[in-house]
Amino acid sequence: MDEQPHPIDVIERLGRRIRSIRKSQSTTVQELADRSGVSRRLLTQIELGQANPSLVTVDRIAKVLGVDFAALTAPKDAEVGVVTVHTAGESTLIWSSAVGSSARLLIASERNGGPEAWAWTLVAGDRYSASPDPVGSEELFVVQEGELTIVTDEGEWVVPAGGSARLLSDREYRYENRGADALTFTRVVALQT
Repeated sequence: MDEQPHPIDVIERLGRRIRSIRKSQSTTVQELADRSGVSRRLLTQIELGQANPSLVTVDRIAKVLGVDFAALTAPKDAEVGVVTVHTAGESTLIWSSAVGSSARLLIASERNGGPEAWAWTLVAGDRYSASPDPVGSEELFVVQEGELTIVTDEGEWVVPAGGSARLLSDREYRYENRGADALTFTRVVALQT
């Protein structure tokens, strides 16, 4: 399914953070483009907040910059303390599909690599495909409603409502909702950095 535009504030924040980290590392746009496999033109548009990159593209850029996805997209807290609290309205919509599926970043660790907590909804018949994460990375799932089908080259696994699963995410994988109703699940990502 096609991705829908991210909210404008997320796109602009993403561009500013990429540019800031790139410059702090004394890396040119061309060098980052070459190392990430993203065209120079697209990278420039991303930094200017004029492009809506896919999650895969953002992941590639983050890996080259030595940070994780959340470091580029999550809102920064004004003050970091012993406990950081976010209300329900403070999650960040990161991905959506043309048919109404969505992924929201709920909260992320200040440490590079996570963990990150996500709330996912896949409407009936929708799916999300992902590229491999670094070796040693994993994802944890808890399904609230529906059945989550996790597909890799090694097979398919069905996680029922109330069930949980762990995925070694250093391979291509996808999530699918093969049911007739919406699927909701919580996803926790821990990247090996």
